Formats: sequence, C-alpha cells, structure tokens
Amino acid sequence: MPVTGKLELTIKISELPNATTVENGWKSFDIDCEGQIISVTLKPKMFKKLEDAQANFPMWVAAVAGKMGQPTEKGFVLAEPNIQVFEKKPKEPATAG
Repeated sequence: MPVTGKLELTIKISELPNATTVENGWKSFDIDCEGQIISVTLKPKMFKKLEDAQANFPMWVAAVAGKMGQPTEKGFVLAEPNIQVFEKKPKEPATAG
C-alpha cells in the first residue's frame, strides 16, 4: 500500500514572461520546462513582483511554486501558484592564492 505524500513544484525563471491579461486583471503565461509547458495564472499583485524585479534588479530569479493541476495538451496547469523573487548578485571572481 502506498504512503501518502504531497507533490509541490517549484519552477525557477529569470526573465519577465510575456503575459496576457485575463478576467479580473489576472496575468496568464506559459513556462517551457524542458518541453513540458506549464500554464500559470497569477493575481495582479503577484505578477507585479516580477515586473518590479525586472525594473529594479539587474539580475534576478523568481521561484514560481504550486501544485500540479489539470493536464493540458503539452503539459499541465500550475494550481495554487505562489511567487517569490530574489535579487541575483554577480559572483565575485575567485582570486588565485
């Protein structure tokens, strides 16, 4: 008998997605994860985190997390998405010594 588990997905992106506005101002976009197309729909406030990162940080990374939702033709819908954005600092060059 299988053990009960919880599947949570985290997808990292580092560029602003080309989103379309859907009902209630929500933003919808797709993420290509090695051939799997993940469909994401975010509240305007969550999508603004991505826009702010693009405007304020020279380099950034966003963690888009959620659950595997309904399957689509080429992937699936990310259910209950959440987002965290982090400024990405350039690595210091290693000094020989």
